[in-house]
Amino acid sequence: MSPPPSPFSAVPGAGPEGPPRSRAAAPGLLECRRCRYLRTARACCQMVGALLAALILVCSSVSYGSSGGYTGLPSLGGIYYYQYGGAYSGFSGADGEKAQQLDQRFYLLKLPIARAAVAVGACLLVFSCVLIVVGVLRLPWHFPAWLLLECVLDTVIAVGMVPALYYFFHFLLEAYNSSVCKEREKLYQSKGYQGFSCSLHGAEIAAGLSGCVAVMAYLLSAGLAARGYRTVHKLKQKPVQLHEH
Repeated sequence: MSPPPSPFSAVPGAGPEGPPRSRAAAPGLLECRRCRYLRTARACCQMVGALLAALILVCSSVSYGSSGGYTGLPSLGGIYYYQYGGAYSGFSGADGEKAQQLDQRFYLLKLPIARAAVAVGACLLVFSCVLIVVGVLRLPWHFPAWLLLECVLDTVIAVGMVPALYYFFHFLLEAYNSSVCKEREKLYQSKGYQGFSCSLHGAEIAAGLSGCVAVMAYLLSAGLAARGYRTVHKLKQKPVQLHEH
């Protein structure tokens, strides 16, 4: 049977021999000890949070970055072409102008929620990266109160994302149920084009699911931060006994 894990393994920067020692006591091992944090449960949760935030950012950018649909070519006498791939459509004249207008109006309907989702994804990505850097630098060992702050922030983010996800899907469904979307869908279907239905797209569903998983990841990270604070607090209270063992 393998020996039981050391209680110090849950503390960032504390090796199996106890609290982190000075640089002179362990020359050449500083980088190894810093990288050791990346193998802890807290670091894994933070890296998962960063990955999910990046997915939210990328998937939300799909709706934010392009209005989609058809774009006019004045040099070709008002013929319109499909923006993705350059295939010519059957739209010309009034139909083409109407398609452009509907595309732009539908894009503006989704723009506020797309901007909000991109902003949330970017903020969560920066937050997760900051937590990883702080852990690698062993700041929680020197300032245990940071772990309490991290626990509170993780909890606030997890709780706040629940209504955020609700409004994300609520406003998207409002846009897809609008008369603009219905008219746009009928116009494209009349020309035989698919993919313009008034329903959630894959990128939007992926962004929402990533947000749901992120809620659980941040709650778990909050619990691990609270446990880490208790462990560090105990180690700080008994330095003499630790060095004796």
